[in-house]
Amino acid sequence: MATFLSRYVNKVDRKGRVSVPAPFRIELGEEGFAGIIVRPSFFAAALDGCGKRALEALKQKVSRLDPFSEERLSLANAIFARSYQLPWDSEGRVVLPTDLLAHACIEGQALFAGLGEDFQIWEPSRFSLAEADALRRAPELRHALHGSRPSE
Repeated sequence: MATFLSRYVNKVDRKGRVSVPAPFRIELGEEGFAGIIVRPSFFAAALDGCGKRALEALKQKVSRLDPFSEERLSLANAIFARSYQLPWDSEGRVVLPTDLLAHACIEGQALFAGLGEDFQIWEPSRFSLAEADALRRAPELRHALHGSRPSE
């Protein structure tokens, strides 16, 4: 599975085209689809992005739910019905659909933030605020990496 690291800010042109960072394209190039999968984030004015393998892993998790359950239908609609497969062109650019640009409030620039198995695309100033909040909360959440809560 691809690993996405670091942050990259790229220009978004008036047609919604943006270059996918070269390190991301290298990681994704081994997955059999020359592009990215993107959907509106559940949690922020940002876009969640991944490759085919990460999407397949998510599909497997959703498929384990009862096929007639509200949970499965809600998650499938929120994840798969709102996702776009965006192939990149010969210059490594994808076209972000207008509804995704509006959801993330992206206009002139887009920030790609690596999150390990997946990534997000943000309007840069909004990312700065979210990053500051995440960095503030990280020390309190480090116990999650060990699988237990800190003693009080």
